[in-house]
Amino acid sequence: MAGILAWFWNERFWLPHNVTWADLKNTDEATFPQAEDLYLAFPLALGIFMIRLVFERFIAKPCALGLKIQANGPQKAQPNAILEKVFTSITKHPDEKRLEGLSKQLDWDVRTIQRWFRHRRNQEKPSTLTRFCESMWRFTFYLYIFTYGVRFLKKVRGGGRLPPRTPLTMDIHYYYIVELSFYLSLLFSQFTDIRRKDFLIMFLHHLVTISLITFSYVNNMARVGTLVICLHDAADVLMEAAKMANYAKCQRLCNVIFVMFALVFISSRLGVYPIWILNSTLFESWEIVGPFPSWWVFNVLLLLLLLLHSFWSYLIVRIACRAVSRGKVSKDDRSDIESSSDEEEGSPPTQKLHNSATNGTSGANGTNGYLSGPSCRDEH
Repeated sequence: MAGILAWFWNERFWLPHNVTWADLKNTDEATFPQAEDLYLAFPLALGIFMIRLVFERFIAKPCALGLKIQANGPQKAQPNAILEKVFTSITKHPDEKRLEGLSKQLDWDVRTIQRWFRHRRNQEKPSTLTRFCESMWRFTFYLYIFTYGVRFLKKVRGGGRLPPRTPLTMDIHYYYIVELSFYLSLLFSQFTDIRRKDFLIMFLHHLVTISLITFSYVNNMARVGTLVICLHDAADVLMEAAKMANYAKCQRLCNVIFVMFALVFISSRLGVYPIWILNSTLFESWEIVGPFPSWWVFNVLLLLLLLLHSFWSYLIVRIACRAVSRGKVSKDDRSDIESSSDEEEGSPPTQKLHNSATNGTSGANGTNGYLSGPSCRDEH
C-alpha cells in the first residue's frame, strides 16, 4: 500500500520540477492545501443533501404552494392490463411492429396506443411542485456561494509568491470544500433527481468539475480554481431563477430572466472563460512554472469544460430562436416530460397529417417549461 501511495503522489506528476511536497508543508507563517483536507467533503456532501431535504420540505414547498403551484403530475394513462404488462415487463418504448400487434389485439388505433405509452412514461415523472423545489434549492445555494465567492475574491492576494507556493487562505479553503461537497451531492443525487435527456452529459460535467476542483486544490492552483467556480455560479443563479419563474407560470419574468441568463452564460463561458482564464492557465502559467504532467491533465479538463459550454450554448441559442418565433420560452430541449411531437417526428408524413387532425390538444401535456443550462449545469 505504501508503494502505491508513493507512486500516486509522485512529485514529478503533481508538481513543477523545482517544487517538492516539502515546500508545501504547513508552517507557522503560511498554510498550503493538503490532499487530506478534501476528505472532509464526503461527510459534508451527505450533510448538504440532508439540508436540501429539509429545505425542500419546509421552505421550498410552502413557497411553491403559496405561488399556487400544484402537486399534480402529468396526465395519467387509463388503466389497461395488457398495455401495463407490456410496459412493465417488455418495453417502455414499443417499436412499430409491436404497436401494430397491440392495435389489432385491443382494437385501438396505433396513435392511441402511442399516446398511452407516452402518458404512462410521463406518469413516473415528478410533478411541477417537485421540480420547483429542486430549482429553489439550487438557486438558494448558488446565490449564497456566488455572493460569498465574489466577496472574498475581491481581497485575494498572492502573498508575493508564485504558484504553487501561494499560501492558502481560510476563505479559499472553505470555498473549495463547500463547492466540492455540493458537486459530490449532485453527482449522487442525480440518480434520484429528475432524469433528463442530457443525463450522461450532466454526469460527465459533474465528474469534470469534481476532478478540476480536486486537481487544482492538490497542486495549489486554487486561485485559478476559485475564478472558474465563481464564473460558473454566476449563470447558474439566473438559470434556476428562470426555471422557478417558469414553473410558477410567470411567463414575462421567465422571459426576462432567460434573456439575462443567456447573455451571462454565453459571454462568461464562451468569452471570459477562454479569453481570460484559459489564456492564463495555458500560456501565462507555461511561462511562470512550465508544463508538468498534472498541468496537462488540469488544462485538458478545462478544455473539456469549454466543449460542454459550447454544447449548452447551442441549446440556449436554439431555445432563444424558438422563443422569438413563439413569443415565449416554453420548451426545454432536455425536458423530462415528453410531448406528442416527440413521437410525431418519427411518424411518416401521412400519419402526421392524420394525427394533426385527430389530436389537436396533445401539446397541452407536452411541456414542463424546464430551461436549458449547466446544470444545464446544472450546473457548469
